[in-house]
Amino acid sequence: MENFAAPARPIVARMIEAAANAPHRAVAFQGAPGANSHLAALEAFPDCLPLPCFSFEDAIDSVRDGRADCALIPIENSLHGRVADIHFLLPESGLVITGEHFRPIRHALLGTGKVADIREAMSHVQALGQCRHWLKARGIHPVAYPDTAGAAAAVAELADPAIGALAPAGAAGIYGLNLLADDIADAEHNMTRFVALAREAAPVAGDGPFMTTFIFEVRNIPAALYKALGGFATNGVNMTKLESYQRGGSFAASEFYADIVGRPGDPAVDRALEELGFHTKWVRLLGTYPQARARPG
Repeated sequence: MENFAAPARPIVARMIEAAANAPHRAVAFQGAPGANSHLAALEAFPDCLPLPCFSFEDAIDSVRDGRADCALIPIENSLHGRVADIHFLLPESGLVITGEHFRPIRHALLGTGKVADIREAMSHVQALGQCRHWLKARGIHPVAYPDTAGAAAAVAELADPAIGALAPAGAAGIYGLNLLADDIADAEHNMTRFVALAREAAPVAGDGPFMTTFIFEVRNIPAALYKALGGFATNGVNMTKLESYQRGGSFAASEFYADIVGRPGDPAVDRALEELGFHTKWVRLLGTYPQARARPG
């Protein structure tokens, strides 16, 4: 808790105590109170007790240790790409993806003075990237901070009118700041996708539609990825995300993270996954869960 700026600590302490009294209702999120992840947790789980964590690792550990029922982690943004390295965080955690949630992101500039005073803006690198043109046009220098609302708390603690924060507008009221500018992202289609992580997979029932997430490593042979993915095309399985990543300092980008529409047990998905297994060293399913937003077919 000491990692949070002083204005956030009493609020964090109260939220931690509430979650400790009812861990089955606790939903861990990364960031200070008022962050987009906090707001997303309340949207996805209206009756939950949000549990603020300073880092993604802390949020995952809180679930693994039983201090929270699940964690809600942002993994990608429509403007700025990857948020959390879920393919690194999740496989070693022992957790599974049990759901997803989409939240429109609206950034505000908060501070202790006037907008004309601001020379620097603190925020999460994602927020800074999503507002970089707006900041550049006004000569405001971006300064990275672990999360948006945490930056607002830090700005309140600094009390320097030249330093502002990019955060949800509601954080102004939480930390006693002025709302200097609202809805300042560089594009209107600013959306973040979150995934819920839990210790055990939830029952997958009903007609769906469903999403399935997995990671895999291709064999070191020519056209390995092309062959590995061929089964999804021939079986008509929609792959909505494919992302390569490197592990262990290697520059051979041979491991991949993928989302598909469907679930194991669907004949087309089973055939595609079986063919994937022929052309990979290993495949690891990270979770099957209901779609929160329709994907184009």
